[in-house]
Amino acid sequence: MRTHAILGCALILAGCAARTPAPVDDRRPQPLPTRPPVAKPVPAAPATVPPGHYVVRRGDTLYSIALEYGQDYRDLQRWNAIDDPTRLRVGQVLRVVPPEGEAPVQVGAARKAAEAEARPLETAPQARPGAAEQAPTKTEPKALRLPYTEQNLALLHKLDAAARATPGQGPGAEAPKPQAAKPEAAKPEPTRAADRDPEAIEFIWPVRGRVIATFSEPTNKGVDIAGRLGDPVVAAAPGRVVYTGTGIRGYGKLIVIRHENGWNSVYAHNREILVKEGQTVARGQKIAELGDTDADQPKLHFEIRRHGRPVDPLRHLPPPQPG
Repeated sequence: MRTHAILGCALILAGCAARTPAPVDDRRPQPLPTRPPVAKPVPAAPATVPPGHYVVRRGDTLYSIALEYGQDYRDLQRWNAIDDPTRLRVGQVLRVVPPEGEAPVQVGAARKAAEAEARPLETAPQARPGAAEQAPTKTEPKALRLPYTEQNLALLHKLDAAARATPGQGPGAEAPKPQAAKPEAAKPEPTRAADRDPEAIEFIWPVRGRVIATFSEPTNKGVDIAGRLGDPVVAAAPGRVVYTGTGIRGYGKLIVIRHENGWNSVYAHNREILVKEGQTVARGQKIAELGDTDADQPKLHFEIRRHGRPVDPLRHLPPPQPG
């Protein structure tokens, strides 16, 4: 019986060893595989920008680009076949110089060369026919006859001694010819940059007032002139209005005038604009009223640009007038 018990235990152990664990099936929901985010296409700038072209950056407008290159925004619109001047794309390449064969427009008062005035040469009066040429006769000094006295004799000796001491003086001596005074050398006057540039034009002050900020590129591309609201703003030189509006950030109500030889003038922060685009204005003509649009106080921000590049207005303006 003991033998049967041992055999039974052995069979039980053999059965347990032959069993294999049941497979486990994980039915929990599995996370979906994540996909990398798709980057939005960014217009890439061309590797090389052709000469005379510009790549649009964020914040640019057609008006600001035209100002930086001294052009009329309508010319940029025409050169680049732009339907809406308020819609530009970042990375867009724009032509900013006239195409070949199109000459730049010169604006301003035409300069007429001075005409030479014909005058007959002055000639000496001709002698009457048959008149003999006569040498000029001397009429001075006149001889003086004095009666013989001891006093007159002493006087003559005295005059004779004085004549020997000073040649050319005394009785019978010719009066010395007056010598022309030598002209004093003119002191050089300080010259402005405009006087040294053969293509410079004459600017006047656009408004009366005190200069409160001077030219300091790139922080200040012109001068700021303080004034009162409504003070008259005049054109600093003759030209044509190429822009009026508020399309350039930081300038408020703005006027841009194009002059001849690539010069532009800029008038910012106006309260009222009194001219229109395309209008021709004269030097000193009222074009706006001083204001404080997009500014911290009533003032005129005035710039002078040459081919779009800002220059110091104080080097091209006459000395400021008081008041």
